[in-house]
Amino acid sequence: MEREYPDRPLVAVGVVVQRKGEVLIVKRGKQPSKGLWSIPGGAVELGETVEEAAFREVREECGVDIRVEGVLQVVDAIRRGDDGRVRYHYTLVEVAAIYRGGELCAGSDALAARWVRPEELEAFEMPDLTRKVIRWAVRGRGRAGLAHFPPSYLDDRKEQMGGADGVESGHTRRRK
Repeated sequence: MEREYPDRPLVAVGVVVQRKGEVLIVKRGKQPSKGLWSIPGGAVELGETVEEAAFREVREECGVDIRVEGVLQVVDAIRRGDDGRVRYHYTLVEVAAIYRGGELCAGSDALAARWVRPEELEAFEMPDLTRKVIRWAVRGRGRAGLAHFPPSYLDDRKEQMGGADGVESGHTRRRK
């Protein structure tokens, strides 16, 4: 399906990764939002869970591994072209994650990646919605409402996939 001028919304993930009082941000290398700072994320691939997409996108864009904690919220990002038609429409599943390891480096469609303290966000050009999602996650709002991925979900998922989906220590990973 085309990302620009789609015939229906695309499902994507946005990942608020936290590490010792800092959050991970990336500078977008592709549209939409090319050149702006954001959280890592991207489109969910066919047959991929939200958790798998979050893990994959963060690894591809930043080179680090994460543990997905759960869903923060779901938002729609809709941008119209000059003619009024919908140019981009993403239904974004925003998830909270914790840094697990790896060396930070910009990869795939990220021009840059860095750790920042939440109070430094104003210095970066980013969509207001992104800044709000980060602050919401950092302040722990809705923690009681997080849709957690329990260990039993991972076990069930592994069983569904015949043990071949790459389930390892609290996160799922797609094998290439």
